Amino acid sequence: MLRLFLAFNLLLLNLYACKGGFPSCQRKTIDSASIEQNSLRVPITKKRRLLFSTTIPNAKIIKYDEFLSLYLVEEKKGYRYPFRFNAKAPVQVAGVNKRHAIQGRLIKRQVGLNKLGVFNAALFSPSLLLSDCCDLEGFVTSRGIIEKDYLTRFIKTKDNAYSDVGVRVKQESKSVIVTAVDPYVQNNPFKEGDTILKRNAKPVKSAASFMKETLFAKVGSTQKFQVKRAEKTLNLSVLSAKRFGGGYVSDTFLERKGVYFDKELKIVRLSKAYNGNSLKLCDKLIQVNGKKVQNQQEVMQTISAKGKIDSLLIQRDNFQFFVQIN
Repeated sequence: MLRLFLAFNLLLLNLYACKGGFPSCQRKTIDSASIEQNSLRVPITKKRRLLFSTTIPNAKIIKYDEFLSLYLVEEKKGYRYPFRFNAKAPVQVAGVNKRHAIQGRLIKRQVGLNKLGVFNAALFSPSLLLSDCCDLEGFVTSRGIIEKDYLTRFIKTKDNAYSDVGVRVKQESKSVIVTAVDPYVQNNPFKEGDTILKRNAKPVKSAASFMKETLFAKVGSTQKFQVKRAEKTLNLSVLSAKRFGGGYVSDTFLERKGVYFDKELKIVRLSKAYNGNSLKLCDKLIQVNGKKVQNQQEVMQTISAKGKIDSLLIQRDNFQFFVQIN
């Protein structure tokens, strides 16, 4: 009898979530076991969950996005009332975990893989970003908010690859400015400081929208841009490449060459092309083109400014040596 009563109340909770507001969403979050230590495990169908986890989950993995640490997994014991994604903009949103439902709004949108969304109030991590009808609007992580569009794309696409036109950008007033240029994207025509005016004939005013459209484009597609460079307006054509760095993966432009770093610039991953060659795991990057570097951003900016790499200074134990990467 008790089980029947609990099941009936759960049914009402899901049918009338909007009327119950965020307290109902909080109860659903607890009942669905959507938060587990530092991971999110959100049911999106009766037998599948969307996970945010920085460790490999103990589950049957359907697919994985290493850039945003997202997993789609199957589970035998399903949840009857999965969370939904609503295409409409929500009236109210809150960061919801087992103990708190903190209402507010996004004040900075997610700009690609490296700059996640920012809320106008301090949120607990991890949490779910939910509407007052319990629709899923995003994942709250320690780095910021992974927005709904990135979650739904991951779920729907067969190929998890992101597209890259070889630039990183920033928002400056209503303009989108190129801050770094990847010299390893073939025939990259961009320059640092370019203002991107149009993309495929449509005006570009938002760095968040620009990066989302860039990442979500088909790899290998031709993208046409109009940019302002100094006093000139130029038309550029770029063949989009596959993205190799960003988010929870290092982003220095050397990833395209098969070299990946941790926050201390120690090599954590190498492509097979380096087997038996000069680079090894745990080697530490000290200088790029004779300039000392202390973080991934400095590596990227140095490579972007030079347009190529003359040399890398590497430290292994107490020994330092130079390496060239073609």
